[in-house]
Amino acid sequence: MDKVAVLIPCYNESVTIEKVVRDYKRVLPEASIYVYDNNSSDGTDGIAKQAGAIVRYEYRQGKGNVIRSMFRDIEAECYLMIDGDDTYPAESAPAMIDLVLQKGVDMVIGDRLSSTYFTENKRRFHNSGNRMVRGLINRLFRSDIKDIMTGYRAFSRMFVKSFPVLSKGFEIETEMTIHALDKNFLIEEIPVSYRDRPEGSQSKLNTVSDGVKVLKTIATLFRDYKPLLFFSTIAMVCMIGAMVLFVPVLLEYFASGVVLRFPSLIVSGVFALIAILLWICGVILHVIAKKHRQLYELFLNQIKK
Repeated sequence: MDKVAVLIPCYNESVTIEKVVRDYKRVLPEASIYVYDNNSSDGTDGIAKQAGAIVRYEYRQGKGNVIRSMFRDIEAECYLMIDGDDTYPAESAPAMIDLVLQKGVDMVIGDRLSSTYFTENKRRFHNSGNRMVRGLINRLFRSDIKDIMTGYRAFSRMFVKSFPVLSKGFEIETEMTIHALDKNFLIEEIPVSYRDRPEGSQSKLNTVSDGVKVLKTIATLFRDYKPLLFFSTIAMVCMIGAMVLFVPVLLEYFASGVVLRFPSLIVSGVFALIAILLWICGVILHVIAKKHRQLYELFLNQIKK
């Protein structure tokens, strides 16, 4: 088992991968550096081998698929995940690893947004997208995470071996953060400087399509992790709609003694029934989710042994 494993998922990073591997070998000479090539066509794997990395392959396209294989295959006491695009400083790695090994932190987040991200990042809408995702998750899960989507993180063995990776693409970071918040893992953040990609290096992130995937992931995990709040919110909207339709009918009945708008009355009754059913679904799923958390805690105890 490795003491420290550096995990670098890569897809066509030939411009930067050599520098990334050498930088982390320099600051973490005791670490094993793993590069997982995700169907690169520019010779990324060969360059990584020459730089001294252990190269493995994941043929299912998508960063989430790569992380799934990394977490399953590699045995270590501490895992450091970085991107292969040379946007994160290697000098921050020792402090992140120390928090895991010395303090027992389960996930250390390399916080770009409190540092240089908003001035260095040149891609349109990424800054506003990061702010929106951060605000949404912090509000839904009552947290204060400053950087939800950073690719620079350190993990404990317990987190890695108990994290069920469901995402296939770039939404994996959002899934990690929500899972850690829901399961009450110990999280700490370290501000890290961020530099934009060097000339010739192209981002694989599509602002619109990957942004939509992230929002869908948040909605799905919100439903799965907080079903009572999720379904109660929808139930409240339905109940408000029912009242909007019902109150005028009720006022007309008091005034005339006759129900003049039966269609409105029927639709309001349907909306009210849907609201009640949604709330009941939320209560039932809340009990199931609570039971799942209890079983998950017992599962963590088995991993620790």
